[in-house]
Amino acid sequence: MSEPMEKNTTTGSTSHSGSHEDVYTRPRGCRGLYRHPLTQVIMLSFVCFMCPGLFNALNGLGGAGQVDTQTSANANTAVYSTFTVAAFFSGSVNNKLGSRNTLLLGSTGYALYIGSFLALNLHPDAGAFVITAGAILGICAGLLWTAQGSLMLSYPTEQQKGLFIGVFWSIFNMGAVVGASVSLGQNIYSTENHVSDGTYIAFLVLTFSGVVIPFLMIDPKDMIRTDGTKIVTPRHPSWKKEFYGLWLTLRTDPMILLLFPMFFASNWFYTWQFNDYNDALFNIRARSLNNLVYWLAQIVGSLTIGFILDQKYISRRIRAFTGWAMLLVMVFTVHIWAYFYQIQYTRESVLMNPKKMDIYERGYAGKVMLYIFCGLLDAMWQTAAYWIMGAMSNDPAKLAHFTGFYKSIQSAGGAGVWRADGARIPYFNIFISTWVLLVAGLVFALPMIYLRVKDSTEYEDETLSRMDANNHVITRNISRSR
Repeated sequence: MSEPMEKNTTTGSTSHSGSHEDVYTRPRGCRGLYRHPLTQVIMLSFVCFMCPGLFNALNGLGGAGQVDTQTSANANTAVYSTFTVAAFFSGSVNNKLGSRNTLLLGSTGYALYIGSFLALNLHPDAGAFVITAGAILGICAGLLWTAQGSLMLSYPTEQQKGLFIGVFWSIFNMGAVVGASVSLGQNIYSTENHVSDGTYIAFLVLTFSGVVIPFLMIDPKDMIRTDGTKIVTPRHPSWKKEFYGLWLTLRTDPMILLLFPMFFASNWFYTWQFNDYNDALFNIRARSLNNLVYWLAQIVGSLTIGFILDQKYISRRIRAFTGWAMLLVMVFTVHIWAYFYQIQYTRESVLMNPKKMDIYERGYAGKVMLYIFCGLLDAMWQTAAYWIMGAMSNDPAKLAHFTGFYKSIQSAGGAGVWRADGARIPYFNIFISTWVLLVAGLVFALPMIYLRVKDSTEYEDETLSRMDANNHVITRNISRSR
């Protein structure tokens, strides 16, 4: 338990959410550093570094490092199918159990999933176990990502959200970088098409260490932001009332629906990038190197767009439109470039020619550069989506619902496209669908940005209704002015 912080009662303060709040004195010294919002977000980042970061590194190899990508595609279908359902309700679970407990539960499924591929390497008939592990991971991932989103978006002030998201995304992706480095080191002299047992074992050890970190994080109710305000501790009503809160969030903030196409597209592109490009064209050594530079590019992409979205000398609305325009340019740059590679091969031609490109072959440099741009686009897309949600609200309970929607819709898209890949849909079809969905996501998001993103999120603009501590719905009659 934390000691009560000294409260400044001499003056009131208008917090970053626009409401009248008390200002608290932050602790100093080592204790203040430990309890700093950025420190806690860094710890949160390392949970994701060790768990979903290494999951991404494994997926980034194409086929999770296996020769046959069908088991991996079906396992990912299971992951994202259960993820879709779990994420939709995980905002309610987060508000009931608390973010730390939700984060802890969510981190446990990743080690099981990675261990299942080690089992598959040792026992080729263990495909059913891999798919089952994927289904369990989907439930855990829904919990982890909802807790992550609630904490990451509620700890910073409005002026810091881009920075905190960028820092999180950079550290999180370092997990994939480390995983990709391990894979590259294990397979640097290999010209085979699958990874060794040692790669899976190294991933497994690292993933287990991520489960410990939530025990070391402070309780969100003890967090004091850098401006002296406390976050609103999520309420803990009955399950029935909490599920009603889910509906209330949709009813009172329907603009979130315009972001659903953007959410849906945000995992769709992984299938083409990982399986239908990286795995289809390259041997394991090249795949490992591609994987490494892909996740390194993510760090650059997240920090770049995070820096732009946090420029305090530019109005938040202009920053929002600038970020949108950057995404549009990146989508067309990447996919026009990729189109000229995609038309050169098909699923059938890859099967007929099992010899794959190595890092020393002519033409490799251009193809790996495209993969770097794919990594940049991914990080910029995810960071912008979180930033837009953060611009809509400062309420942790509501943000938990927003991120739950995000992960649920995102996972529905992921489940669909991984199933399509497992069913051997032509590469070109998956590629075109990726391009179209990304453009559609941006088109639908534009009116939401225009209507909903303001230069400051006032309490009165967040919602017309909310539940109080006694589970009663309070309706506010507010005249909004823009």
